[in-house]
Amino acid sequence: MKQLIIVDNPKSWDFDIPGVDVVPAKKYLMDEMYSKLRRAKVYNLCKSYRYQSTGYYVSLLAAARGHTPIPNILTIQDFKSQTILRFVSEELQKLIQKSFLSIQSESFTLSIYFGKNLAKRYDKLASRLFNQFQAPFLRAEFFKKDGEWNLRTIHPISTSDIPEGHRDFVIAVAQEYFKKRNRTAEKKQYVYDLAILVNPEEEFPPSDARAIQRFTKSAESMGFYTEIITREDYSRLNEFDALFIRETTGVNHHTYRFARRAMAEGLVVIDDPESILKCTNKVYLAELLTRHQIPAPETLIISSENAQTAAKKLGFPCILKQPDSSFSQGVVKADDQENYDRLTKKLFKRSDLLIVQSFIPTDFDWRIGVLNNKPIYACRYHMARKHWQIYKRTGDGKTHAGNSDTIPIQEVPKSVLKIALKAASLIGNGLYGVDIKEKDGQVFVIEINDNPSIDSGFEDVLLKEQLYDIIIGDILRRIEENKGVRAK
Repeated sequence: MKQLIIVDNPKSWDFDIPGVDVVPAKKYLMDEMYSKLRRAKVYNLCKSYRYQSTGYYVSLLAAARGHTPIPNILTIQDFKSQTILRFVSEELQKLIQKSFLSIQSESFTLSIYFGKNLAKRYDKLASRLFNQFQAPFLRAEFFKKDGEWNLRTIHPISTSDIPEGHRDFVIAVAQEYFKKRNRTAEKKQYVYDLAILVNPEEEFPPSDARAIQRFTKSAESMGFYTEIITREDYSRLNEFDALFIRETTGVNHHTYRFARRAMAEGLVVIDDPESILKCTNKVYLAELLTRHQIPAPETLIISSENAQTAAKKLGFPCILKQPDSSFSQGVVKADDQENYDRLTKKLFKRSDLLIVQSFIPTDFDWRIGVLNNKPIYACRYHMARKHWQIYKRTGDGKTHAGNSDTIPIQEVPKSVLKIALKAASLIGNGLYGVDIKEKDGQVFVIEINDNPSIDSGFEDVLLKEQLYDIIIGDILRRIEENKGVRAK
C-alpha cells in the first residue's frame, strides 16, 4: 500500500522518510493520478481541517477514492464533540490521574507525535489518546478541578506548530512509525487485510488459541493478510478491510467502539455494532422475542417496584438475569422468597431493570450456530455435574463446565432449527449462537448470542477446517460485495 503525506506546502516537511511520498494538498486533490491510485494510506497534515477547507477535502476525497485517510472525517468531527471529550476523559480517568500525579500546576499541555511524547512517562496516555483521535500530530490540554485532572481539548496540529526543540524527536518517531508500516507493506502481497480482535488475558474467550490459528490459516489460504490485534490497536483499524471480533463483546466496552469505528471506516465487521447492541442486553431480547411470538420461558422484565409481583406470578424456582450477563455470569437461580429478595437486591445495584424467567430444567441446551441466516453447526451443551447451568463456579475460584457434543445439522430436530433461524433473523445476518431448551416436544429460545463460542475440539469436531472456511469465506463474500467485486 502506497503511503502519502499530504501537506499544504512540501517545504514545511523537511523530514526524510524512505518509502513515503510527500504530496502538496492541491496536487493530491486535483491530479488525476491520485484519483486513479488504487490503494494508499493518506496522512493528512494540512494546517486546517475546518469544514470545506483544503484539509477537510483531503480526508473526504481520500475516503471516496478508497484510500485510508488519517485523520478521517469521523475523527475530524470527534475533535469538535464535547460528548466525545467527556467520554474519553472518563474512560482514561485513572490513567490521566496517574500520569499527572507529580504535576503541581493547574493545567498541562501534552504534545503527541504518532502516539509518543518526549517524556516517556507520558507514552501510555499519549498512545491511548492517539488510538482514540487518529491524527499524526496532536495537542491535548488538561486542567485540574477539585484535585482531579480532566481533558479540556484535543486538536491536531500542523508541522509549523511543532516547537523547534521537538523537531529532532518528531523526525525519529516518524521514521520509526513508517519503518514499521513499510515492513508490513514489504510482506507478501495479499488481496485483502483481516484483523482478528482478541484479548490474550480473557478467562473465557469465544475462541481458544488453536481456533484463532485455524481462522488465520483459513484466511491466508483465501488471500487475506491476517493480523491478530488487541484493544491497543484501535488507531490501526483503517489499515484493514475487515474486522472479526473474537473477544467477548459489550456495549459499554472497547469491543463496541471497535465495531462502531470499523463500520464507519467501511470495513466488513463481525460482530457488527447493531448485533452487539441487540444481543448483549437481555431486556431487549425478552421484548423482541415476545413481540415476534418466539417461544421462550415465561419472562418478565422487573424493576424494584414490581419485583414481588413477578415472583408471585412465576413462582419458585425462577431465574434472575442481569441484562448484560454472559457465560452464565450474572445469571442466578432463586429457590425461595428469601433467596429471591437477597439476589434481586444485589442485582438491582447494577441495573435498574432485571429479567425474571420461569425455570425449565433440562439435561442440555442446544446451541445452533447461524451465519448469514444459515445453520453452520449444532452443539448440545450439557449441564455441569450436579448443577443447573453449563458452567459451575466453585468457592475456590475454579470453573467447571459440562460435556458437549456436536451434532450434524441434518440430525437436529426440525423444530429446533426452525426456531433458531427465525430468532437469529430478528437480529441480522451476522454470526450468532442461538441457545434453545427442548422439553416434552416443545422448544424455548433462551437467548441469542452475537459472539458464539467456536473452540477447537468442540464446535469444529465434525466440520474441522471447513467450519473456519465457511466463516472466513462469508467475510470474503461481504468484502467483495462491498467493493463491487465478483466473487471468484
